[in-house]
Amino acid sequence: MYLTTLDRDFDRIVRRAFNPSTLTSGFAGTALPMDTVRRDGEVVLRFDVPGVDPEKIDVTVDRGVLTISATREETTTEGDQPVVRERYHGSVTRRVRLSDNLDAEQIEASNSNGVLEIHIPVREEAKPRKIEVGTHKELAS
Repeated sequence: MYLTTLDRDFDRIVRRAFNPSTLTSGFAGTALPMDTVRRDGEVVLRFDVPGVDPEKIDVTVDRGVLTISATREETTTEGDQPVVRERYHGSVTRRVRLSDNLDAEQIEASNSNGVLEIHIPVREEAKPRKIEVGTHKELAS
């Protein structure tokens, strides 16, 4: 069943008005979804970037702020007449303030199966270390 232009426009307006993920521009809604995990000696950030060409992903760090920008371009063929358009396209940016305990100079990023992984090492001085417990006499001398 084909929708009339008025039906399509009304449907699009209603979806945007009542769907919080479309309140801002960008293919992923308000922000790039992110998971963060801490592993032995590093923090790993994971961002969903489905359908994004790796050449269209920018990762930068400036004064302790990590910025991830991604652009998913719309693919159309000449003569296409869209009937339903629910997939997001466009640009989205996410900024993350990094702790001083992380080594921003050693950040590495990779993209696999629509997931951008950013590995940030923990600074050596911030890593947990064992403190040897002495006796009161040893500390006094």
